[in-house]
Order: sequence, then C-alpha cells, then structure tokens
Amino acid sequence: MASVIEHPSTLRSSPQAGADEAAFGLSLAPPPAVALAPPLAPRETAARRTLRGQIAKLERELAEAAARSTPDDRIVWSTATPDLAGPRLLGLGELERLRDDLAERLHEVRVVHRERAVREALKRDQLTALLRDPARYRFVRITRRDVGEPGCGAWESRPRLGLIGMLAGWWHVKISSGCPLAA
Repeated sequence: MASVIEHPSTLRSSPQAGADEAAFGLSLAPPPAVALAPPLAPRETAARRTLRGQIAKLERELAEAAARSTPDDRIVWSTATPDLAGPRLLGLGELERLRDDLAERLHEVRVVHRERAVREALKRDQLTALLRDPARYRFVRITRRDVGEPGCGAWESRPRLGLIGMLAGWWHVKISSGCPLAA
C-alpha cells in the first residue's frame, strides 16, 4: 500500500484533518512570533567583540596555568559564577565583570606559581650546597618535589658507617628512589 504525503494546505480542507492533528499533536498553525533582541549599536558590538576576545585570552592563560600547577600549589579551581550561569547573552557590564574576575584569578595563580618558583630555587641552592659539603648539612633531606622535579626520591646527608661515621665526621649524600613498594 502506497502512502501519499499531502501538502499542508490540503490537510485543512479534508474533514478528517482536524482529528488527525489532534490525535498526533500536530499543529499547522504558524509558530508564535519570537521577540528578537533589539539590534546593537556598532560601538556596543565592537566593545562586546573586544571583551569576548579578552575573556578568551584570559581563559586560555588560566588553562595553561592550571596545566603548570601541582597539587602542592593548593589552588582552588572554581568555575562557579552563579549569577552568570545559564545560556543567555551577557550584557557589557556582565562581560566586564567576568573579564575582571578571570584577570583576578589569573593574577592569584601567577603569584602562587612565583612563590613556588622561589621556594624551588632556594631548595636547589641548598641541594647544591648539600652535595658540596654533606657534613655541614647533617641529616638534611631534600625531596625531588622540593626542587620541582617529578617523581619520588630524595637526597639526604647521612653518616657513612652509622655511629662510627658520625663520630669520625664521615658524611655522604644518600640518593633514594623514595618510591613506596607496591603492596
């Protein structure tokens, strides 16, 4: 049996059309008019484009900063902006506030990264001194994480031959893998 697809104008004229529309929930009425946003002024359009570009740049830099972060940085990565949530067109004021929030978060992350870089540089200097003169840095332990290297492990100044080495002043640097054994 061949089915025939009728043109919408012919459906209205058939006596059964109203029953078919009601049965299937179809409506051939034109869609309701959608209220469109008023057209934006050219200056506002340019300002919005500039702000969106700045926001995209800040988001990209924040993502790169997140990739460089370590768990020791203890940075709270919240993306919650409840007043800006949901699908809608942000106004100029909201775009500016979003840009300012992103810039502030990026600044905070960069401060944390700078502080970590300073701590790591100090530990690397201490490691160099430890390797040069282990007796001066008795029982000092510097981990790979302290100097910004990935993985586990540590350098530690220990007496050679235990108590005898400690009394005789025989010190050396022991490098351990530091990785825990698999259970």
